[in-house]
Amino acid sequence: MKALRFDKYGPPSVLSVRESNMPDLSPTQALVEIHAAAVNPSDVKNIAGVFKASLPRTPGRDYAGVVVAGEGWKGKKVWGSGAGLGITRDGSHAEYLVVTLDSLSEKPAHLSMPEAAAVGIPYLAAWSALVDAAKTQAGETVLITGSRGAVGTAATQIAQWKKARVMGVDVSDGQSDADAFVNARTKDFVVEARAWTGGRGVDVVLDCVGGSMFERCLRSLRQAGRQVAIASVEQGGRVEFNLVDFYHELHTLIGVDTVKLSDPVIARIMSELRTGFDDGHLRPSPIQTWTLEQGVEAYVAVEKRIPTKQVLLPRA
Repeated sequence: MKALRFDKYGPPSVLSVRESNMPDLSPTQALVEIHAAAVNPSDVKNIAGVFKASLPRTPGRDYAGVVVAGEGWKGKKVWGSGAGLGITRDGSHAEYLVVTLDSLSEKPAHLSMPEAAAVGIPYLAAWSALVDAAKTQAGETVLITGSRGAVGTAATQIAQWKKARVMGVDVSDGQSDADAFVNARTKDFVVEARAWTGGRGVDVVLDCVGGSMFERCLRSLRQAGRQVAIASVEQGGRVEFNLVDFYHELHTLIGVDTVKLSDPVIARIMSELRTGFDDGHLRPSPIQTWTLEQGVEAYVAVEKRIPTKQVLLPRA
């Protein structure tokens, strides 16, 4: 089979398409014929060495395809991700992928393979943060930084599906499905969040940016509010905040990392998401497709933060 491989860390140019042996299966595994596989920012970080992936390695965390071998799953169309894919075991940027049976989830029938492949990590992160970690409830207010990005867009849809109201925050104007939107370059989103909630502050913050936004997010919370951190795109991951204000306001800070999700948890969340897509609460992202041989170009597009989801078609 063909696979996108890297044997040293670096920029997208370290990737190349190579012939690889078809993998062997254990009784607890399935072999998936990959029809589409998204390229995520974490994939770019992975080949750069951020996750210290064992080498040589095939990257790729998300996929959609058809099970060609696997007890009880053969012939089924599936979507999702898997624990350690592309990091501790070969990932989805190949013609075939081995996954555990307990990670499998059937894809929504009305989504195309490329649309389904683009769901994975962004929606897994958003669900893990808002539903599993923050326990967001109907009627609550949610502030999302980086709201026009992939995770922010997914989180907006999920929060509204759960009947919460959303204030989106980003650094440029543009399309947003949030109930209210603030351009953080032109307005103080702490002031706006307080005004939007009648001076109370929001119930939940999902901070997809971190860095200089982190403390402002805390100041946007109501007393006993919850803040979930999933990224820090500036300042090397270090932030500052007033600890006295933090504990006097009874705030809760929660960290979420999709790399730590287990296969059964991934399968559970993907099945929950399938209901949302089937019922029309969730909508697929705009995508751009590439052949496997164009993999380096797809990675460069992600590295440049082009907003459209980049998806590889290994069998094109």
